[in-house]
Order: sequence, then C-alpha cells, then structure tokens
Amino acid sequence: MTLLGWIIFIFALLFSIMLHEFGHFLSAKKFHMKVTQFFVGFGQTLWSWTRGETEYGIKAIPAGGFVKIVGMTHLEEVEVADEPRSFSRQPGWQRMIVLAAGSFMHFLLAFVLLFILAVGIGQAANSSQATVGAIEPCVPKTDTAVSCVKSDPASPAVKSGLRTGDKIIALAGRPVHTWDQLGAAIRAQPAGTPVPVTVLRDGHRLTLHPSLATVHGRNGSYLGISQAVVYRTAGPITAVRYAGTEFGTIVTGSVSALGDIPKAIPQLFAKDRSSTAGGNVTSVVGAGEYTGEAFSAPVGWQTKVTVVLFIVISLNIFVGLFNLLPLLPLDGGHLAVVIYETIRSRIARLLRRPDPGLVDIRKLLPVSVGVFVLLVGFGLLLILADVVNPVHIPQ
Repeated sequence: MTLLGWIIFIFALLFSIMLHEFGHFLSAKKFHMKVTQFFVGFGQTLWSWTRGETEYGIKAIPAGGFVKIVGMTHLEEVEVADEPRSFSRQPGWQRMIVLAAGSFMHFLLAFVLLFILAVGIGQAANSSQATVGAIEPCVPKTDTAVSCVKSDPASPAVKSGLRTGDKIIALAGRPVHTWDQLGAAIRAQPAGTPVPVTVLRDGHRLTLHPSLATVHGRNGSYLGISQAVVYRTAGPITAVRYAGTEFGTIVTGSVSALGDIPKAIPQLFAKDRSSTAGGNVTSVVGAGEYTGEAFSAPVGWQTKVTVVLFIVISLNIFVGLFNLLPLLPLDGGHLAVVIYETIRSRIARLLRRPDPGLVDIRKLLPVSVGVFVLLVGFGLLLILADVVNPVHIPQ
C-alpha cells in the first residue's frame, strides 16, 4: 500500500507538471504565439512526436517540464519570419497571461479536486456510534507522541484482534451505545488485566479480551482505537462554497509556510522537527512519503483518499504560489519584468517620450543563475532532510 501511495503521488506530480506547462501552451496558442516544444521532464529525450509546428515529448528526468515559445528572451535568435509571432512582440497583457497561466492551472486543479472531494466523498464528521474507525498500532510513550517507534509495544487493540469497522456493543459486561459511553468505560477499567469487549463484526457477535495499557499524560486506561468517521456529501452550490473556503485556508497556510522557510532551515535536522516550522516545509520526497503513509494507514478508503487528495491539493497551491514569487528564473520573475516594462512604457507615453522597449534580460542573467543555484541547493537540502529526518503523518 505504501508503494501504491508513492505511485499515485508520482503520477499526480507528473500530471500537475503537465497541466502547468499546458497552461503556458494553451494561452500562447490562444494569442497565436509560435510554440515549438512541449516537454515533460529534462535531459535526454525518451519519446517525442511532432504535430504542426510543435514537438511534444517526454524526457528522462521527471523533475519538471517546459514549453518553448519563440522569442521568450533576448538570448534567443528569432528568425525574421517568426518575429510577428514571437513572445516579446506581443502586448504586455498577453505576455502576463501566458506567464501566469502555469500557476493558474495549479490553482484550478486544486479547486476542482476540492469540489470533487465535497460532492464525491463528502466532508468528514465523527460518528456518534461506538464504531472503531482506526486501530492505533502501538502504545505511545506519551500522550503527545505523533508516531510509533520500534520500541513501542503493540496496542491492546492490535493484540486482541480488534478491526476497523467493529461496532463495540459492550465492555466489561456493560452495554455501550455511543462513543462517549465507550470512552468513559475504557478509562474506568484497570490497566494490565483482560477486559471482555463484545463487538458486532459482519453481523456476528464476537467477544475479545484485550489487556488495557496506560499512557503517560493520559487519564485512564488505553485501548488503542480511534473514532469512526462518517462522510456527508454536498450539493454543487455547497461544494463550491466548501472548495472556496478550503482553498483560502490552504493559501493562507502556504503563504505562512513560505514565510517560515528562512527559520525552518536550521530546524530541518532537529529531533523535534515535526513540531517546528521545519516540519511544515518538505520536498517531493517528503510529500511522497506522506502519501505512502496515508495509503498504508489502518483507516477506511474514504479517509485515505481524502488525505491523499489534500496532499495533492496543498502541493499544487504551494507550487502555484511559489512560482509567482518575483524571482528569476521563476515565472513570477519574468512576470515582474513584463509588469515593469508595461509601467515604464506607459510613463514614457504620458511624458511623450520614446518607448524604452524591452528590458535587456541578459543583464539580469547573473541574478537568475544565482537564484537558480540557491533554489536547487535548497531543494537538495530538503530532500536530504526528508531522507534522514522525515516527518511522519500522525497515526
């Protein structure tokens, strides 16, 4: 299941990359710019085919993608016949749309997935019934522990054979009907001695005898089960509202994560990384690990799909926002240059002076290379941190 989670994440990542580049491609074609290449990946070409004036294909390193539009920079020589359709010859507003279209596709994908989540799976709410939603794999050392370690003993629920979906109808000989009643009954039992627990499983009555445990910082005994979750689907209008609200919440969290990056760097290799800003910043390796853990977690399929979708949604929103940062060579950096050119041109027109024309991007090349090296270095640092000091999804 962990491998399946990784496969799904990689597919979702490649699809997001392709969608990003398709945003540039579609908007450039809409404005009749000449697009010569549309590739997913970098490096050696594995497969390609040409239709019309555009070559489509896949390259060996699936670490991004690109769309080549004629005349994107001064570094490119443009044939005289292609000048009227080159990127640099188009109005500023058209170039802005083309540059922003990649991030827009990330945002659109995130919104659509949130809508599908609301109408197809539904919003989660705790069930009031005494039904087991998940089995905790271990007895944590403290009540605040977020994941299990090898030295933690198996939980009483695991040892006794309790399963997700079991409906507990009695504990220690006393009937229970709600989750609150069950919780109170568990806490009231002494730890270390077997307690009869009667469950309904697939229509059959079954009695198990777990020995409850104690957890430091927790009142009462510990069985190791989580409350069942029910999902209530929404209509189209409610789903749109839900998608808008969740989208705004994730944007706020992503902006906060971007702001936390400087102070997160020293915390990436800290023992308590998960409780610091360093736990909120991760690489594609960390995101893939989250997805794998979500699929291997002992929860229902609706919870698995919800968690995975939120990982994909959050990743797309974060990447979309990050790509709009006014730093070359990001799209946001090129967008800032076009905005500057447009403002400078309008001021010159108001002052009845000649149009100063385009910014010589060659002068900004050292800055672009420096930012690129910094981003690559930071990306490799994140990958290293996620390999040697990963942050796990709380179980």
